[in-house]
Amino acid sequence: MRSLNLHLKVLIAILVSLGVAITAYQIFVLGIPVTEAETDNVWNIDAKVEFQASPRNPVKVQMYIPPLEQDFVSLNESFISNNYGVSVNNVDGNRRVTWSARRASGKQTLYYRMVLTQRYSTEKPVEKGAIYRESLPIAGPEQIAAEALLAPIRQHSADVETFISETIKRVNNLNDDNVKLLLAGDSSVANRARVIDLLLSIAHVPLERVHTIRLIENQAQSPELWLRSFNGQNWLYFNPDNGQQGLPRDRLVWWLGDGELVSVDGGKQAQVSFTLNTSELNAIRLAKQSDASADSGFLEYSLYGLPLQTQQTYQIMIMIPIGVLVILILRNLGGLQTLGTFTPVLIALAFRETQLGFGIVLFTIITALGLSLRSYLEHLKLQMLPRLSVVLTFVVVLIAVISLFSHKLGLERGLSVALFPMVILTMTIERLSITWEERGGGHAFKVAVGTLVAATLAHLLMSIPELTYFIFTFPAVLLILVGFMLAMGRYRGYRLTELFRFKAFLKD
Repeated sequence: MRSLNLHLKVLIAILVSLGVAITAYQIFVLGIPVTEAETDNVWNIDAKVEFQASPRNPVKVQMYIPPLEQDFVSLNESFISNNYGVSVNNVDGNRRVTWSARRASGKQTLYYRMVLTQRYSTEKPVEKGAIYRESLPIAGPEQIAAEALLAPIRQHSADVETFISETIKRVNNLNDDNVKLLLAGDSSVANRARVIDLLLSIAHVPLERVHTIRLIENQAQSPELWLRSFNGQNWLYFNPDNGQQGLPRDRLVWWLGDGELVSVDGGKQAQVSFTLNTSELNAIRLAKQSDASADSGFLEYSLYGLPLQTQQTYQIMIMIPIGVLVILILRNLGGLQTLGTFTPVLIALAFRETQLGFGIVLFTIITALGLSLRSYLEHLKLQMLPRLSVVLTFVVVLIAVISLFSHKLGLERGLSVALFPMVILTMTIERLSITWEERGGGHAFKVAVGTLVAATLAHLLMSIPELTYFIFTFPAVLLILVGFMLAMGRYRGYRLTELFRFKAFLKD
């Protein structure tokens, strides 16, 4: 007996732990929304390219576009142009779109549009970079100024990260004469980045330019320059303007390297302007789109991977254990008497079509009339099978009559009574009549009321949209329910109704 108890406890612990672990993994790792009403931000980015085409010359426009392997998931991208061919190629670790046309004249406008989200991005493996580089050529006063700046930088740094930070700090000190010499009168961010790159090359520290777009709505902007270096394990990002470390989460990497954002052959005066706006999308729909776009497949083996019609069926079926749990609690803990365990659940399912109030009325009428017929057939001394056949036929005829009169009276809800399970009603009538014969009319009435109460509570719980979504999205919760059911299977204590029945004994 002790080994049996231990076995049951271990089984319950395994089921509950597995259910909790799978559900937690879906919520915290895969990022699946807990509620259907949850929404997430979706960014729409438009890059508008304008230029003046030269007449009678072929036109080729090339522009860098964001890489797909980053912390954002691209839901959709499109290239909008008139009479231009479009192709996308990978060049030096960047993606570049090429628009081409045989002839174009006058002002031309091209669009690149990208829709992305951040929530459902998955961890990407770190792409390694160089950890050594050759020095850039430098001589004369510039070499002396660079060495003068590098001496204190070497003294005040301990690794690649602190070396780069100290370099950015020194170059941004525009009052330093050595810095003034290297900047040559141009203190722009791009020129400061050039000087930082020069100093780091002398120290053989690799550096790469990173051009980003800040995700901020309704604000005109241009690409923001960042610098990055590989320390042997991770990429370190730095803002050359203020020395800020770590690329913020609202920065989208657009392209890497020293190249210009856009170049035009057969045209001039090319300009690129960015427009950003954000919108909210239902979280589970967004998860599906992200899953399809990112090829991650975390919803592929969930119930959302089934055909839509099958999903609707399973949304009903998967709530049956919830109804069974309600009946189990009412019977084992509350002491409520019902016609078995599954009959109230099946009646609760039928209430989904008829609605609760109308369903209770129909159940009461059909059951009462069926019991009257069953009582009459009892006097004819029929065998059980013919008796059940007559009752079933009577139930079918009664349902048809109720549907007909409901339609004539304008009560369209009565038409759904045809979906009420006829076999369930037939067996309910038969079992109630047997209970009546064996235990009396009072007990049969008590069991019928208990069945209706249990079916009503089960229906109310099974019809909660938030609970239906949660169970359908996280079906591992059913393992936790099974563990609870197993625990209740060994309950031998008093039921709630028995406490009232034996209240007099407690006083003694």
